[in-house]
Amino acid sequence: MSAQIRIDPRGPRFGAAITAVLLLVTVFLGLVAPAATAFAERLAQPGFLLLVALSALFAWGAFAGIQRHPYGRVFAAVIRPRLAPPAETEDAAPPTFAQGVGFAVTFLGIVLHLLGVPLAVPVAAGAAFIAAFLNAVFGYCLGCQLYVLLLRVGVIRQRAAQS
Repeated sequence: MSAQIRIDPRGPRFGAAITAVLLLVTVFLGLVAPAATAFAERLAQPGFLLLVALSALFAWGAFAGIQRHPYGRVFAAVIRPRLAPPAETEDAAPPTFAQGVGFAVTFLGIVLHLLGVPLAVPVAAGAAFIAAFLNAVFGYCLGCQLYVLLLRVGVIRQRAAQS
């Protein structure tokens, strides 16, 4: 097993803040969009398109690793040099897993929207918003907590995040 990758815990919170704002916009756009009956109309809804983009960003963080996520790169290049060193670092595996949870939630919203389920976009975006908001404002990562729980019950094995 390779060594654990350690990250500045302020990086995921920075990304969560940006994500929370974009998810809130997605909820709003999903709620104000007129009901679309035709498949082509559903594809063109702004809330849906933003959810697709956010889902792709979650996938990027989950599959490439949190440290390769665009928000992580911006944090490392622009924000972190202006801050004091972190008091402690954290394992990158739980936040990377949390990105996978965000991807699963948003992808489910995309699929349900394409199948014509009303309010799939704002509900999926709302669920992801709650998690992103908790992380951004309080430093409480729901996906990280799920990772720890699944580790404890033996559903998943601990692994180092991708370097």
